[in-house]
Amino acid sequence: MTSSSGQGKRRQRFDSLVTVFYQDMYRFAAWLSRDKAIAEDVVQEALLRAWKSLDSLRDDSAAKPWLLTIVRRENARYFERRRLETVDIDNLSATQAALLAESPNEEIDDLRTAIFGLEDDYREPLVLQVLMGYSTNEIAEMMGLKQGAVLTRLHRARHKLKDSVAKE
Repeated sequence: MTSSSGQGKRRQRFDSLVTVFYQDMYRFAAWLSRDKAIAEDVVQEALLRAWKSLDSLRDDSAAKPWLLTIVRRENARYFERRRLETVDIDNLSATQAALLAESPNEEIDDLRTAIFGLEDDYREPLVLQVLMGYSTNEIAEMMGLKQGAVLTRLHRARHKLKDSVAKE
């Protein structure tokens, strides 16, 4: 087998994985970063890192958690490199508000606001479980935590959401 055909197969494998999981990568990055432009940057960096380490992915059935773990780490790297100004969620620009997928339903708006208001340690496992459908074992593996820690964070996140929504 020539190296060019090997590269072609590698490229096909990468393209097929990215085609299937790109939207999940972007959605997760958007929830983590709370900003469309940052999410796009994070996903692009994650794709570069995934391409470079594609050979470490032994089983394509594990591609989604592998890619989301890369997104999570790239998001952390992004915020380690840049200290960004925080934005009050009540004063979002039209572009940022569109990212929240605003709807006329006030209860859903209140819940979205409360989710975005959670600290990262609580928001991330909640988003992974509720929006992305991961089990607590998968979340623990992705975040480098014990399952008990994930369960505790999920429990606290739900209580914080409940308290936040009840205040309004």
